[in-house]
Amino acid sequence: MTGKRLLDGVVTRIAAGVVPIALLLGGGTATVAAADADGRCPERGVWVQVLGSGGPEVEDLRASSSYLVWRDGRALVLIDSGGGSALRFGQSGASVADLGVVAFTHLHVDHSADFPALVKSSYFDGRRQDLPVLGPTGNDWMPATDEFVTRLFRAGDGVYRYLSDFLDTPSDAYRLLPRVVGDGESVRFGTAEDAVTLTAASVHHGPIPALAWAVQMGDAKIVFSGDMNGSTGHLERLARDADLLVAHNAIPEDAIGAARNLHMPPSVIGEIAAEAKVRRLVLSHRMLRTLGREDETRALIRQRYAGAVAFADDLDCFAVARGPAGD
Repeated sequence: MTGKRLLDGVVTRIAAGVVPIALLLGGGTATVAAADADGRCPERGVWVQVLGSGGPEVEDLRASSSYLVWRDGRALVLIDSGGGSALRFGQSGASVADLGVVAFTHLHVDHSADFPALVKSSYFDGRRQDLPVLGPTGNDWMPATDEFVTRLFRAGDGVYRYLSDFLDTPSDAYRLLPRVVGDGESVRFGTAEDAVTLTAASVHHGPIPALAWAVQMGDAKIVFSGDMNGSTGHLERLARDADLLVAHNAIPEDAIGAARNLHMPPSVIGEIAAEAKVRRLVLSHRMLRTLGREDETRALIRQRYAGAVAFADDLDCFAVARGPAGD
C-alpha cells in the first residue's frame, strides 16, 4: 500500500515500510507516519488509524466512517463501523479479541453497516471477554443503540438471529453488552495502570441522535467529532486540549439546506479546533463534494486555526503525541 498525506500543503508519499516524517509547522513539530506495506500501524505508542475515510457514497472508492485507536500494537477502541470498514479492519491487522469497546457516533448506515460482519468474524478469532457497545439514544428516526444491537441479533425475530448467542445466552465465546450513553457520561475499561476512558458529548446531526467521543489513554486524548453541524458548543468542551481531533469534512463552505443542518463547513471546523486548542486536526468523512477542494478547505480552516491539518485516507495512521497547543 502507498500512504498519502496532505499536511499543511505538503504532499508526502510513502511506499513500503513505516517512515516517520517531521515537518516544522508554526514553531512545532508534527510527526506523521503511513501504515506499513500491509496497512498496519507501528507497534509502539498510541496511534489513530482511519479504517474508513469516506461517507455514504460508493463512487469515492473509500470505506465509510470507522476508526481504531491503537496502543502498543493492540487495537483497543473502535469508533463506528461503516460500510467497507470490516475489510479495512482485517487489513489493519486488528483483532476483535483485543477490543475493549465499540462506540457509535450515530447509527446512519455509513457508520454502522459493517458491525454485524465484525461480530460474525469474531467467531473465528477467539474472543472470550464480553464486549461493550456504546452509542446514542433513539427517537422516531433511529433506534437507541441497545435496541439497534438487540434487533440485529436477538433470537426469534432478529435480523441475524442465527447469531443470537452473542446477545441472549452464555456461550463459549462472549456477549455483546449494548448501552446507551448520554451527554457528558464516561465509560472506563482496563486496569488502573492502563485504563482507557471514553466520554460522550451530544452533537447536532439534523434529526438524528448523535455523539462525539473523547478517548483518554494515559496522557493521550483523541476526539472524534462524528457527523455534526457544530451548533451546540459541546464539541469545543469535549475536545479541550486534545492531542488529536478527527473532524468530518463532509460539506464545502457554500453548502446550504439539509447538508448544512447535518454537517459543519471548514470555517466551523477551524473555529472549533481553535477554541478547543487542539494540537492536531485530521479531516475525514471526505465526500465527492469536498474531494478536490483541499486547498480551499485548508485555507478556510487556516483563517481560524494554526495547528497541523491532515486529510485522511483509508488505513492512514496518525501518531498521538503531546506538545504545546497550536503546534
